[in-house]
Amino acid sequence: MAGRTRLQALLILCITLGVIMMGAALGSKALAPSALLHALFHPDGHIDSILVWRIRIPRSLAAMLAGCGLALSGYVMQVLTRNPLAAPELTGVTAGAVTPIVFCFVYLPWISSVYYPFVGLAGGLAAAFVTFSLAGRSNGQSLHLALGGITVSLFLGALTTWIILSSGPQVPSLLFWISGGFQGRSWPQLLFMLPWVLLAVCGLFASHRVLRLMAISDKAAAGMGVNLRFWQPFLLLLAILPVAGITPVGGPLAFVGLAAPHIARLLKPAEAGGELLLTAALGALMVTLADVIGRTVALPQELPVGILTALVGGPVFIWLVQRRDFSLGSHL
Repeated sequence: MAGRTRLQALLILCITLGVIMMGAALGSKALAPSALLHALFHPDGHIDSILVWRIRIPRSLAAMLAGCGLALSGYVMQVLTRNPLAAPELTGVTAGAVTPIVFCFVYLPWISSVYYPFVGLAGGLAAAFVTFSLAGRSNGQSLHLALGGITVSLFLGALTTWIILSSGPQVPSLLFWISGGFQGRSWPQLLFMLPWVLLAVCGLFASHRVLRLMAISDKAAAGMGVNLRFWQPFLLLLAILPVAGITPVGGPLAFVGLAAPHIARLLKPAEAGGELLLTAALGALMVTLADVIGRTVALPQELPVGILTALVGGPVFIWLVQRRDFSLGSHL
């Protein structure tokens, strides 16, 4: 991996850590730099230490982890389809994970939330299968994939809305969750997401050479000995794992998986491993920054993180649709 790419990723990571420290100081009770440093390095159980170590830092770390996982998910989906419009929310994967989780929460409350990632994984895989089947009839063309994914997402979104409206007193909490956010999230929720994201990250970085070949073409990958019947579903599974683990905690976060890979490619990394690293770092920065802004800009209220990430990802989506060339070959 090129030294320039590592330096860029390190710089992005340092900025993200700076945002986390800024978020630890900001809130309904702002902390002066001296009070923040004391709470960080000499926690004493007082209110400042509780705010920093039990509320603000674990929440920001959860947002950072979620951004990393969602960005990598979008990257893999774009590589598998060689389609710049592919992302968890635009291929129906996010909606496929959300709908069964909401259904279980409302109608099957006896199912423990520990099993929600498995429910989301099954729903995401099913939604991806339907979307890719629809696009496959048109050889996976970009607009057909986007239309298929949007259709699946709209259908499942309508179903989710109907379930939420029938849930009675649970409507406000479900509506806030479905907007995407990390309000009230702490160490248990961070540890809940960690194995799902970590498994995907390790699997993808170990498979970066295969991703590089598949980004060129299926024929090129097969010519180099890649078993497509194994690697295509395996990589799709790795792409959906983070969505399944993140969605029960942070809800659906729009456009992170779409925007982060394209921003990473603008930095021109030397190889697929570098693209993965930059994509993960940029996704982490995007969601962490959005979470800090969302909980501080409208005090004492909070803005859902999903709204803020959409403000970034929406213009990227429009820019991609306006481009004449939808191929990723020049970037990958």
